[in-house]
Amino acid sequence: MRTLWTDGAAVPNPGNGGWAVIEQEGKKYIPLLYGGESNTTNIRMEGMAIQEALKELDGQPGEIKTDSEFWINTITKWAPAWKARGWTKKSKGDIANLELVQAIYKRYTNSKVKLVWVKGHDGVEGNEMADEYAEKGRQEARKAKR
Repeated sequence: MRTLWTDGAAVPNPGNGGWAVIEQEGKKYIPLLYGGESNTTNIRMEGMAIQEALKELDGQPGEIKTDSEFWINTITKWAPAWKARGWTKKSKGDIANLELVQAIYKRYTNSKVKLVWVKGHDGVEGNEMADEYAEKGRQEARKAKR
């Protein structure tokens, strides 16, 4: 079973953002994927990282470790209810990043993936490396914007 770590960032928020996927093999951590966007949010970048990790696993069993409790709740709790209501909230207002939510939810429900929350910025090597590479993606998005 593969273990992937994800993270996303945007500075300022909204602003230039980056996301990253790191693979853990035993005690080794290997950067797999990272990228970025200009004029985005931290939440969107966290979601992009999870989406890219799901694509990378492509149906294989695995764990995705993330410090985004928001996205774990979105995928496992809120999206099923939103889908049942035709992708609408119980309360007024639009679902932010709806296309991304739908894409991630579809991939997740067709996967053999366990989402695991980890405390961010707590010295955990996989999370720290994902944060570092998300920053690289953010920097590249900033340079591309010029």
